[in-house]
Amino acid sequence: MAQRLNVLYNKKPCYDIVITQDFDGLADELTALGVAEKRLCIVTDSKVDELYGQEVLSLLDGHCRKAVKYVFPEGEENKNLDTVRKLYTFLINEGFDRKDMLIALGGGVVGDLTGFAAATYLRGIDFLQIPTTLLSQADSSIGGKTGVDFDGYKNMVGAFKMPKLVYMNLSTLNTLEERQFYSGFAEVMKSALIKDAPFYEWLIENMYEICDKDLNILEEMVLRSCDIKRRVVEKDPTEQGERALLNLGHTIGHAIEKAKHFELYHGECVALGTVAAAYISWKKELLSMDEYYEIRDMFVPFNLPITVEDIDPQEILKLTKSDKKMSAGKIRFILLKKIGKAVIDSTVTDEEILAAINEIYFSDEDARA
Repeated sequence: MAQRLNVLYNKKPCYDIVITQDFDGLADELTALGVAEKRLCIVTDSKVDELYGQEVLSLLDGHCRKAVKYVFPEGEENKNLDTVRKLYTFLINEGFDRKDMLIALGGGVVGDLTGFAAATYLRGIDFLQIPTTLLSQADSSIGGKTGVDFDGYKNMVGAFKMPKLVYMNLSTLNTLEERQFYSGFAEVMKSALIKDAPFYEWLIENMYEICDKDLNILEEMVLRSCDIKRRVVEKDPTEQGERALLNLGHTIGHAIEKAKHFELYHGECVALGTVAAAYISWKKELLSMDEYYEIRDMFVPFNLPITVEDIDPQEILKLTKSDKKMSAGKIRFILLKKIGKAVIDSTVTDEEILAAINEIYFSDEDARA
């Protein structure tokens, strides 16, 4: 039976998150949204298209005025304005107007890009999310943040655009490569660390079931992670305050992601950034030493990195200065006061950031030691 969360926007019902283990209910959900006279465009990448593109397209048959599919090459390197421009051209040629709808079928790259196109095409048309990766199910499909990368800078061009529906078929995780699965888990761990200590303990207790992809355990895990993000987003939909807590691990993480030319997955960089943030939290006497090492070491069983090679710490520090979360020339750093309690701190110095980067940097000297 499907699980359902309702997300509010400005204290009014905005969209539902449907969490299930198949696509069986998708047609009914679309019918409830009144798509009978709409054109629908599935936007997906080449890898997801091979797995689910035709299946989802077939499910739309007879439920809408017309259904088409736009496929772009997979990979973070294609999350850019050139891909958006090609999508605009496709929609224009297909005659899409403001009453029509886009469907993002895929992971975070697909969801972010499709949402941005929906926010800007004809000054805004509706879209819905069908996330197929753990990262997109547990985090990026929720909250209305959309965007594309620009000249290698992560999500530098974007807009807030709430979906009409988020439909999660958790069985898609069975076709997800292991590294991508664990990358997504970093965002789950992040949600527990910032807001829910009992959930953090639950993740540890269910470690083996999570790694084995037990769908019933994953359903509860995704539901709890989504609920944390839902509650944060409802209080601060456009990131004027508390929503910034969701950026734990992202400031240094994004800098590493860019410096490594996206060779590391987003969640892997978030894990590294979270370790660095926990280190700063310890050194600022917010966390105890034991808490820092527990947080650091809990990424290891989930195959996430806690050190990184082949970086220049000074370059990483410089890249943090170009992070879009800068405010009045200062980085709004997310630190941990304890497990389950994150805080926004604008007092973190360059020296503290550099020390944290060096903490996660595995250098040639370390290798020779």
